[in-house]
Amino acid sequence: MPARYPERIVCLTEETTETLYLLGEERRIVGISGYTVRPPRARREKPRVSAFLSAKNDAILALKPDLVLGFSDLQAEIGRDLAKAGLNVVLFNQRSIDEILSMVLWLSSLQGNLDAVRAAAQRLPRRPRVYFEEWDEPMISGIRWVSELVAIAGGEDVFADLSRSQAATGRIVTSDAVLAKAPEVMIASWCGKKFRPERVRARSGWDAVPAVRDGELHEVKSAEILQPGPAALTDGVRRLQAIISGWAEKRRAA
Repeated sequence: MPARYPERIVCLTEETTETLYLLGEERRIVGISGYTVRPPRARREKPRVSAFLSAKNDAILALKPDLVLGFSDLQAEIGRDLAKAGLNVVLFNQRSIDEILSMVLWLSSLQGNLDAVRAAAQRLPRRPRVYFEEWDEPMISGIRWVSELVAIAGGEDVFADLSRSQAATGRIVTSDAVLAKAPEVMIASWCGKKFRPERVRARSGWDAVPAVRDGELHEVKSAEILQPGPAALTDGVRRLQAIISGWAEKRRAA
């Protein structure tokens, strides 16, 4: 199963390393700054791949990180080079107590929210088959992070196999393919265009789709789910959870 949040993190400065250790998430760290002294065990457990104004880019790339954490404009050139090499880079810029606390909360809150949603999903009596539609003409199914969030919220993405295609063309689906999957819930987010459930109901043969038959046609705004950032991991996943848990409650009451 693909990771749903960063599993291989390089910390270019000490404070993110210390924070992740304090959160009990040190297993995710694969590389640290040579200046790291807190906690002392980090120097024994993790390879040192950067100074403060320089970094061993080849060594970092060899670690195959899915996230690099750094600090401010002072590390902007390092961040730029690593981003150009295809890595995800976040540079914090904390200069006050509030900003330090914000950095710590950022590292802890997103995962905590996902863990809570995942735990609630485990209590569902059954996972519904979910079709997520990112666009309607042509029909495009959900991208990878959306598919993963559907799973965290308790659903089973019927086109999970297509979600790993970065290009939308790799996620185009036919009407017959959707009909064959018989989704019980449809969630649409038409890239900023208003979702029109009546257009879905009018599609040829779709009256036989359980989601259409049972009125389980829902929208999540694209600003909440189609940007690969905090909104998707907070508001977006909570909207998915509400839709899927609502489906489950109706089944309990039936």
